[in-house]
Amino acid sequence: MLDSDLADLYDVEIKALNRAVKRNAERFPDDFCFQLSTDEYNSLRCHFGTLEDTGRGKHRKYLPYVFTEQGVAMLSSVLKSKKAALVNVQIMRTFVKIREMLISNRELARKLATLEKRYDNQFKIVFDAIRQLMEPPKTKKKKEIGFVRTASLQKREED
Repeated sequence: MLDSDLADLYDVEIKALNRAVKRNAERFPDDFCFQLSTDEYNSLRCHFGTLEDTGRGKHRKYLPYVFTEQGVAMLSSVLKSKKAALVNVQIMRTFVKIREMLISNRELARKLATLEKRYDNQFKIVFDAIRQLMEPPKTKKKKEIGFVRTASLQKREED
């Protein structure tokens, strides 16, 4: 997300957000946030018309920062706004729920293993089906799109 969008979300000024990032640089490694290059910024402006080209105050003085998912979460802990504090609390609650879900899933797997040992071959099919349901879905490999040069075509072009 762009720094301007996050400033709106957290109810702070863009320059306050960027100042907080610079003051806490050790909390924002490259995989949390980075600054757009001039070419990337110009491309963004062309695609989305983010800013007007003319007039005083119609353009940014500095290139915008872009934040990844982790950077957005880290921002909630360094910004001094009420919304940032609320977002930070919600993130912590979400982490606790995810941990509880993982623990309950481990307990379920342990109970299933105990039952399987007890009833061996009688319910093997049932246990296998339950295990398959517990596994995360497998992603299909996407078919590549595009033109592939074959050896015969390449040879014809050389002749």
